[in-house]
This record gives sequence, C-alpha cells and structure tokens, in this order.
Amino acid sequence: MSTEPWRALANLCSDARAYAWVSLQVDLLRAPNTVAAYARGLDHYLGFCRRMEVSVISVGSAQIAAYVRELAGRSCGVEVPSSTASALANASIRHRLTVVRLFYDYLVEEGVRTTNPVARGRRGPASGGFGVGQRGLIPIQRRLPWIPDDSDWQALLCTACSEPIRNRLMLALAYDCALRREELCSLATGDIDPARRLLRIRAETTKTQQERIVPYSVVSAELYVAYLAERRRLGSPRGPLFLSESSRNRATPLTKWTWSKVVHRLALHAGVPALTTHSFRHLCLTDLARAGWDIQEIARFAGHRCIQSTLLYIHLSARDLSDRFTRSMAAVHEARLDQLRGGSA
Repeated sequence: MSTEPWRALANLCSDARAYAWVSLQVDLLRAPNTVAAYARGLDHYLGFCRRMEVSVISVGSAQIAAYVRELAGRSCGVEVPSSTASALANASIRHRLTVVRLFYDYLVEEGVRTTNPVARGRRGPASGGFGVGQRGLIPIQRRLPWIPDDSDWQALLCTACSEPIRNRLMLALAYDCALRREELCSLATGDIDPARRLLRIRAETTKTQQERIVPYSVVSAELYVAYLAERRRLGSPRGPLFLSESSRNRATPLTKWTWSKVVHRLALHAGVPALTTHSFRHLCLTDLARAGWDIQEIARFAGHRCIQSTLLYIHLSARDLSDRFTRSMAAVHEARLDQLRGGSA
C-alpha cells in the first residue's frame, strides 16, 4: 500500500497522463510537499474539466478563463461543489494556474498538444528581463505579512508560560531562528550544537533546498536543556528532536499539523487569532531589520534565494514609522505647513 496520499486522488488516478506527470515529479526528486501540492492542484483542475464536460486535451483559453473565474469564487455556469465554491487568495489562484501550466508544458513536450492554453508571464526591462514585459493571467498581489505588536506578543508569552516545556522550546526556536513550520518540526537532536549555540537546518527540510546554520539565544539554550530531560522519558537519546506526548502517538515524531494546532490554540487563548506558525518567522526577520541588520544578512539568516523574498518580510509597524517621523521630519513638515494655520484661525 502506498504511503503517498496523492496516489488515492480520484480525478488524478482516472487520468493516465496526469498520473504519469505527477509520478515524474517524484522521479525528479521534487520535495514531497511540492509533489503533494502539484497533485492536489491538478486533481482539482481535472474535476473542473469533468464538471465542464470538456476534454483536458482540447481545453482552450475560454475554459482556462472559466477555471480562473471558479477559483475566484464566481459561478461559471456549472454546478460547483460547496467545497470548491469559496474564493481563493491571489497567491493560491496563481499556484493552481502554475500547476496547470506545468502539466500542459508536459503534454506539449510529449506531443499530445501543440500549444499551452495557460499564458506565461514574461519579465520586462523593469524587472531585469529583456524586451517588453508580458503579464500572466493573474497579476501578482503582494501583501505585507502580519506580525504581532508588543501587546500581542506579551499576551502570547503569558499564555505560553503554562505550556509544556516542549511547546515553549518550539515557540522560542521558531522565533529565535526564524524557522518555517516544516523546518522546526523536522529538527533532529544532531542538528543542535549546544556548545556554540548553533542550529543546523538541513537542506532537505527547507523550502529552497539550501542548508543554513543560525545561532539561538541563551533563553532557547536553557529551554533546550530542560526539554532534554523530558525527552529522555519518551524516546531514545538520538533522532527527531520533538516527540509526541499523547497516549495514542507517544514518542512518535511530532507532525507539523500537531504544531499548527498547538499554535492555533495558543493564539485563541491569548486573544490573537491572526497568529500562525509563520508569524514567528515574520516577527524575527522584522526585528532583525529594526536592529539594523543588512538586507543580505537577513536573507542569509532566513534562507532566501533572493532579496526580493526577504523584502516581503521586512516592514516597520505604524508605531515605528511614527516614532521615526517624530524624531526626524516632524519639524520640517511643520515649518512647510505653518502658513495653513492662518486659514483656521
């Protein structure tokens, strides 16, 4: 029996070419999460084609446009299951279309089709490319990440103080080292160098497949020592760092889904419902920018391939901007606008 859940997706398994394409991604050593995302996206698209009663091979731009309309949560003239009727975020829509475009690239390479019905965006001179830029089907919308302010963070810390030592250590490392959820839950005992307080994030656990080594704080070091005493009662000295403490899965590696549930519960109890497992990473990178770190240094710390990715994480809160404005430009602006006071006297 296969351990890969995507092999049980009904629409995917009923299309030999689609199944072959996803299997090819496995053979090309794509990350398991990437393969699973490709499979789910393609399975959803195949379901759309089935409802539209159109052959996947004969799809044209009109059907792709109808698919975009459905992804945006708008009716396209066919009955849509309630599970697929809600609108997706801009990034999710673009991801679904990327999966479909890659699949049709494969069909073109195999000689099944002559053209790809999904338009491909091209970079212009302004973005570092050559010639005139061409926008893809869906324009990119970049939103600044949400981060907790000081009051949110204090509320979370107060709530977390009563948590088991494992959860407190995970929270500390998630913030300390700007770890993604997968990176945190995949840590092993051999990844930590307590003598030099360094943490190794292995390439196979990262989003970019790039290994990095980052420092962690004295607080995290103390929590780590305390947690090791608890961990010895659960499992062997070496192996996955974070183990389940539940009676059903006792001593098994903690999954990223369990960690998400822990953070969600903490967020609700602390009155910060917007908090997610990624919020710790957002806050850490923003704090590094506030501390005056160079953008290149932050990118290396975060494990980003390009600085553009780092810029999405680095932003200053309205209070930071207000303080900076007060210290630097307030007097200048007041002098420039001083004459306006005459009209209100």
